[in-house]
Amino acid sequence: MHTYVFLADGFEDIEAVAAIDILRRAAVEVNTVSITNEHSVTTAHGITMLADTTIDKITITDNDLMLLPGGMPGTTNLAKCKTLCDMLIKHNNAHGKIAAICAAPSILGQLGILKAHTATCYPGFEDQLGCEYDSEQAVVVSDNIITSCGPGQAMAFALLIVGTWVSENTMQKLIEDMQF
Repeated sequence: MHTYVFLADGFEDIEAVAAIDILRRAAVEVNTVSITNEHSVTTAHGITMLADTTIDKITITDNDLMLLPGGMPGTTNLAKCKTLCDMLIKHNNAHGKIAAICAAPSILGQLGILKAHTATCYPGFEDQLGCEYDSEQAVVVSDNIITSCGPGQAMAFALLIVGTWVSENTMQKLIEDMQF
């Protein structure tokens, strides 16, 4: 599984970095992707990061994972990117893996991707999901989609991605090694 983490100005720092770190610890190939033609992306808390590549230079395959961190205005900026939205729809139609955290599940809802799924998100965005909202679980796995509710759950979100799509043993080893 190859993972693409999509970054837009204003993304939530911990949601992206925790996922990148944990997936790389699980030996997953991860590329950070700027949704603009600039590699430089600024987080919601003013940290400038350099993305590995830009959206116009990637090709998503059916086995890849598309991961969307939330944050504001990062989520709004991701949602405005037609190229990303088209990729998400095509990837979902091929039953590709998609993960979104915080406000980012609202993008999936707006695109109709969450129909017939259960999902969670940051409180206040649940009316944009277009599906059954699970307020009880911090991370929800629903077929080919994993969603989570916010920055405090970033590590649990990333670990469950590993446990679901890499292996339960790898997840358990990471939990032990990281003292989670």
